[in-house]
Amino acid sequence: MKWASTLSTKSSIEDCVQEAVKNIKQDLGDLDPDFTTIFVSPHFKEDYSKIPNLIRGLMKPGELFGCSGGGIIGGGSEVEQQPAFSMTCGHLPGVKVNLFYSDGMELPNQDTGPQVWRDWIGVPLEENLHFILLADPFSFRGEDFLAGMDFAYPNSSKIGGLASGAHEGSGNVLYKGDEIFNNGLVGVALSGNIEVDTIVAQGCRPIGEVHTVTKCQATFLQEVDKQPPFKILEELIENANEYDRKLIQTSLFLGIEMNPLDGDPKQGDFLIRNIMGLDRASGAISIGAYLREGQLVQFHLRDKLLSAEDLEILLDDYSVLGKSESATGAMLFSCLGRGQYLYEAPNHDSNLFAGKMKNVPLGGFFCNGEIGPVGNTTYLHGYTSSFGIFRSLKD
Repeated sequence: MKWASTLSTKSSIEDCVQEAVKNIKQDLGDLDPDFTTIFVSPHFKEDYSKIPNLIRGLMKPGELFGCSGGGIIGGGSEVEQQPAFSMTCGHLPGVKVNLFYSDGMELPNQDTGPQVWRDWIGVPLEENLHFILLADPFSFRGEDFLAGMDFAYPNSSKIGGLASGAHEGSGNVLYKGDEIFNNGLVGVALSGNIEVDTIVAQGCRPIGEVHTVTKCQATFLQEVDKQPPFKILEELIENANEYDRKLIQTSLFLGIEMNPLDGDPKQGDFLIRNIMGLDRASGAISIGAYLREGQLVQFHLRDKLLSAEDLEILLDDYSVLGKSESATGAMLFSCLGRGQYLYEAPNHDSNLFAGKMKNVPLGGFFCNGEIGPVGNTTYLHGYTSSFGIFRSLKD
């Protein structure tokens, strides 16, 4: 398995594709790609339909897949708010590549079995099956679709993001082979001699203690450890340093442990969700997720320093597992709210990745929402960087 990734910032899409193909051929040598992912900035929206033919006129891309992005990542670099085009290609011996499309809205009935979902998606259940998903944010029932995917393919990794660059429906582009869509979802199923590891950096640091939900109703958190959550917040504010105290006022979130069998959750094990409101009379708070009694929860804080720290910790944890040494390629799906907007400098997450994962080609884009797992469940996130890291199972 061999991957290559490149990025071009030429002023015309023809020049971008020509430069990108030249770089890919140089990196892959005499190997042909079996899979090519492309990401294109909205500066080229008038040329979206040209791109597949431009590529095929210069190379054999294998299965072609991609979308538009408000920021583009390729060759380990990030480009925002300017014309850009990236290609990430994989030579994948022993890997089956299966592209599919969904309109994103008309989903199977929730009461159907998993085989109905598999037939509807058109991907059979196989060993070492993994998915990359790209969707239009204006025509995608995100949580329902991802719940169905987990139901149908419970042991598969799912990673990806929502196309960006447009401010209204039908303004984004999705690529599936030579087919071009302006809504719905395109996906690729990879199976066989491939492993896709995931890292989902939600950009937060836990604060205070882990608590147990003792009373809740739907998204309304009424008690933790038999106390109103607002009382816990008051104690946090009282004991916090000045820096954290300011963040509590503006950047406070709730982390929810999604694995009921994990009695000792650590950073990265929590699903981060917004705090939507507060009832001072009862001390209850409203959360942007459904809750159940017995779940473990912990308050979290987010800013640029904490986001950087969170990603570094997760990359270090991945390196400790020893998998990074066999990684051959990667994709990054990062929030539009990260990048220069958050860090006030370009290439932050890409540079951090490169420092931990030597010589691993990295491509991707800045998304309107990021897809990735927390525990054994796949979610649609915000302010997140979701990585898919590719490895061969055998040489």
